[in-house]
Amino acid sequence: MARTGRRPGTTQTREQILEAAREQFAESGYSGATVRGIARSAGVDPALVHHFFGSKDQVFIEAMRLPYNPAAIVRRIIAGTDGDRAVSIVRYVLDVWDRPETQTPMLALLRSAANNDHAAMTVRGFMSDILQHHIAVEFAIDPVRASAAGSQILGLILTRYLFRIEPIASADAEEVARVYAPAIRAVIQPEETGESE
Repeated sequence: MARTGRRPGTTQTREQILEAAREQFAESGYSGATVRGIARSAGVDPALVHHFFGSKDQVFIEAMRLPYNPAAIVRRIIAGTDGDRAVSIVRYVLDVWDRPETQTPMLALLRSAANNDHAAMTVRGFMSDILQHHIAVEFAIDPVRASAAGSQILGLILTRYLFRIEPIASADAEEVARVYAPAIRAVIQPEETGESE
């Protein structure tokens, strides 16, 4: 009878790639690391990295053990929006961060970035990639607006989850979404502010 499941060595190879990726991201930051360099360090062909992970941002998510993919979330927000993307964005962020299994590793990453230059460079590069190549493209806004929206969301995350500043820290998620959405809306939907593009 033929064996089913993963081919022998597949899991080990995948872990070797992730270990090489962690080293590359630690040494060179997100922007400096490349799929080719990760593959070379792991002793595999770059095509195998793409086979397992698809793209550099997905390698980063797996290597850093992030509990979700921001790019996928952006696509889900757009696909499932009820007409108000700003409210949908804030609701989605709060939903993700209110879960302990998500919040714990993400807070660890934020704390590392605050205390370590290499970690900060890595997170900065990753977020720049998400903002410029995913949020800006999917929302059809320029990178400056995408970055502004990202900074507003980061401010909310820091206030509510890292520093736990009241009353935002313990406020009802729906209330936070309602209060915070206009600031996001002003950036991602400038036509609603009366600004001409």
